[in-house]
Amino acid sequence: MKSMLIFSALMLLANTRSCAQESPYKNDDFAIKEVRVVHKEDLGITIWELDVNRTAGKTTPQKVGQLDGAPVLAYVFPTNLNPTDVGFGHTDGIIALALTSHPDFDDTPLWDENSDKIFDNDGIVWHPHWVVLHEDKRVAGGLSVKQFKKADKTVVLPPTNPGMPMYMDSPGYPVTAKANKIKVIVPDYRINNQTDFNYDGVTAFMKVNTSDDKLPMLGVYEVFSIASGDLSLPYKVK
Repeated sequence: MKSMLIFSALMLLANTRSCAQESPYKNDDFAIKEVRVVHKEDLGITIWELDVNRTAGKTTPQKVGQLDGAPVLAYVFPTNLNPTDVGFGHTDGIIALALTSHPDFDDTPLWDENSDKIFDNDGIVWHPHWVVLHEDKRVAGGLSVKQFKKADKTVVLPPTNPGMPMYMDSPGYPVTAKANKIKVIVPDYRINNQTDFNYDGVTAFMKVNTSDDKLPMLGVYEVFSIASGDLSLPYKVK
């Protein structure tokens, strides 16, 4: 069931990439050359890395001054991990690790990424999120972060979640962007010690919606690049 869901949603994303709306952010900073996840057994970590054609992390979104319509840029690792491996409850969807930048809001209340002792002003600094993605034909990119009703007491989120009614976590892993590489370090114990999984690489433009019930709260509106070309999750941890 899970593999069918992943295949269906990822094929939709691959097929809609060419017809998605164009943002002003598509450039070689998001053109993927290579993606890799390497396990360092002696340190108990995995290193997730994307190489691009130009400068990773250099392009960030332009501030619009409000949450509704706020742009989000992302380097994303879709995986075949289970939601329970990263602290969510059982739910259908694609577990992805997204490295994001968005200057209009801060969704990492536990972390001070720019080290200025203010915890709610650094959304533009590249930072990680675990998200559950699912198929969503309402947006051009074909996917959105899975939502739930605030009153639903059955939903299980990691304790580091940002408090939004979406399957999203703000795990606080260190992200570095230098030259043409952006990478994040994930401790083994934070992914249920899973070191044998498949993944892919995607770069995308997303947008927040808080005013239109017919649209998702956080949807994928444009896909810039796909590492495999077809989102088949062909890569395995080395």
